[in-house]
Amino acid sequence: MVTTRFAPSPTGWLHVGNLRTALFNYMIAKKAGGQFILRLDDTDPERSKEEYVDGIKRDLEWLGLHWDRVERQSARLDRYAAAADALRAAGRFYECFETPVELDLKRKKQLNMGRPPVYDRAALALSEAEKDKLRAERGGYWRFRLDHERIEWTDGILGPISIDAASVSDPVLIRADGQVLYTLASVVDDIEMGVTYVVRGSDHVTNTATQIQIMQALGGGVPDFAHHSLLTGPQGEALSKRLGTLALKDLRARGVEPMALLSLMARLGSSQPVELRASLAELIEGFDPGQFGAAPTKFDVEDLFPLTRAHVQALPFAEVADRIADLGVPADQAERFWRVARQNITVLGDLADWWALCRDGAPPDIAPEDADFIAAAMALLPPPPYDETTWADWTAAVKQATGRKGKALFMPLRKAVTGQAHGPDMGDLMPLMQRVQARG
Repeated sequence: MVTTRFAPSPTGWLHVGNLRTALFNYMIAKKAGGQFILRLDDTDPERSKEEYVDGIKRDLEWLGLHWDRVERQSARLDRYAAAADALRAAGRFYECFETPVELDLKRKKQLNMGRPPVYDRAALALSEAEKDKLRAERGGYWRFRLDHERIEWTDGILGPISIDAASVSDPVLIRADGQVLYTLASVVDDIEMGVTYVVRGSDHVTNTATQIQIMQALGGGVPDFAHHSLLTGPQGEALSKRLGTLALKDLRARGVEPMALLSLMARLGSSQPVELRASLAELIEGFDPGQFGAAPTKFDVEDLFPLTRAHVQALPFAEVADRIADLGVPADQAERFWRVARQNITVLGDLADWWALCRDGAPPDIAPEDADFIAAAMALLPPPPYDETTWADWTAAVKQATGRKGKALFMPLRKAVTGQAHGPDMGDLMPLMQRVQARG
């Protein structure tokens, strides 16, 4: 069975970069009739917070990305300890004692000599007596000893990958304070949870190489891997500085619709065009990781709003009826209100402004040269309620009284009634108008 996982760290809110990873893994699993695991990387007790756990679940549910089961790494520390013991027994795990300052000096020295800044494995030469002395001064941390050979796999997006393990530092898997790091926890989980396909960002390619060796050292199977391109801003700038404004909860608050976001993220960076789809199932059917490129992918949050507008404007009344009722629109006017307002909104939140206009009227927009004309016109407008013929009857009367016609007639009247130069057909809008402020 195809099994994928999304493994966010609950140390912040989900953003569009996280979503890309979650969505790809979800679609691969569901297209194959497989299993999608939500795995919370919460081994850092200081930074992990339950509010972020709740936020992650809320965001995924909002998008319809329903997981088959939830796993928490904080509940699996015994499994990571057992794996560490197995690696020690196999001679693939060794204790190190260099401080960050000492490591930095080593890196700088290697770079100055024109060498790659790879850990020199000095800790392997320490005697037990030397280790005991160092342990008395500071905590030791643990590295996995890589076999210096080429690590190769065929990536689902990037194609054939080959990395020389000698060009990579032996990865630290357990910190001096005993905290298990992502690399070890992820490998153990992928093995024991039967993960068969892993999609993540291209910044993890080197991690994947080292994890393949760790999996093999633990006797586990190696899943298929695919590394998607990283998102940038619309001008190619780093997205990381803007992620605070690209949290899914903030996009939701701005009125972005789930299908608009999913439609964009499921095709962005691929050879397929970005088109609004009606359902997640439709997106899954056409999804193929092999159609995505390796180049950084530009993301512009503004691209979400035309898609949202198209989605919202296509909604049937039944799907917005409760929202319209919550605005206070009378039941006998609700469907007419939706029919009139729908083509003039981008997000559903815009409905509130249109109902406020219908209920309270709007401050009139009257050019100085039109003041006398509007005063005369308003004298001809009867008080509400209005009906389907009100606009036609009124404008005909104003035309006859003032001699104005065409745009010179209709535009000043629209702006006087609605305060706007654009909007719904006035013949359709007038029956909803409960007040016209320009009447006084």
